[in-house]
Amino acid sequence: MTPDALPIETDALIIGAGPVGLFAVFELGLLEISAHVIDALPQVGGQPTELYPDKPIYDIPGVPVCSGQQLIDGLMKQAAPFQPRFHLGHQVSSLQKQADGRFLVETHKGLRLLAKAVFIAAGVGAFVPKRLKVDGLDAFEEHQLFYSVADAAAFQGQHLVVVGGGDSALDWAIHFATEPAHPAASVTLLHRRDGFQAAPATVARMRELRDAGHLRFVVGQVDAIEQQGGRMRAIQVMGPHGNTSPLPLDALLVFHGMSPKLGPIADWELALERKQLVVDTEKFQTSEPGIFAIGDINTYPGKRKLILCGFHEATLAAYAAQTLIAPDKELPFQYTTSSTRLHRLLGADDSTPER
Repeated sequence: MTPDALPIETDALIIGAGPVGLFAVFELGLLEISAHVIDALPQVGGQPTELYPDKPIYDIPGVPVCSGQQLIDGLMKQAAPFQPRFHLGHQVSSLQKQADGRFLVETHKGLRLLAKAVFIAAGVGAFVPKRLKVDGLDAFEEHQLFYSVADAAAFQGQHLVVVGGGDSALDWAIHFATEPAHPAASVTLLHRRDGFQAAPATVARMRELRDAGHLRFVVGQVDAIEQQGGRMRAIQVMGPHGNTSPLPLDALLVFHGMSPKLGPIADWELALERKQLVVDTEKFQTSEPGIFAIGDINTYPGKRKLILCGFHEATLAAYAAQTLIAPDKELPFQYTTSSTRLHRLLGADDSTPER
């Protein structure tokens, strides 16, 4: 998209596709407000998807236990009737108030949106990958260097080096070593020590595949790269005793975890307290009218960083935003249990018996 392209116009823009941002889509939808959602990650889910997709969550009301991924899947299903537009892999770079009161938001990829209200649901900040700091390596990002996998089939027939010792690194190494439909030519797992932060069953499976010769495990760290003809041909690996040796490859996949960054939010002239956005507890509005902050990104007296608290904040913020987005449209407060209007919006069948 060129800088001169007309921005996409929307009633509400949600920055952050974690659980609180997804629930905001639902609450806005009940108020007949459509939303676009931006997230720096290549998939929805925020912290639950990135940090604990398989770990149990016990404090979601009415749900005794669910995994992080199950929570996100449920929220996506709940928001689906309102057809939100997602822009994933986009980090917001600027936010500017316009003369007509709307907000122009631009991402680092040139995507531009014009919104009547903005909801910042960025958790503790935009999650960005912890980068591998090796001279000359950044030039190969998205060509031969990857910090996430969008299409596993794209690596078919390649010699892969997977770097890391956590669940993501081992899961992808195992995947590429066992995928029959799109097999890699070879898979090498590289980690600084023979010890891992992954689930025991995952570690056991990796060692089983190593012993069977389906993947190689190397102890060491990337020290330098070898390139020829504009391509990375190999990495120099420094072993535990300081010795270095070349490791040929076609692609380098690095999984050193994610790091939250407040990023450009700090430059938007919104009131901050300890890198969190100050809000009121009536509207969860920031110091700039029309910009709301919900979830872990905000702070107020008595704040608790719980998902269920974020759901409450999203609800009140949605009602506050409705008066800004459609001031002449009066919507009576209604319950989803009995409102035919809400049933219509949700696509619910009124003939469904109570359970």
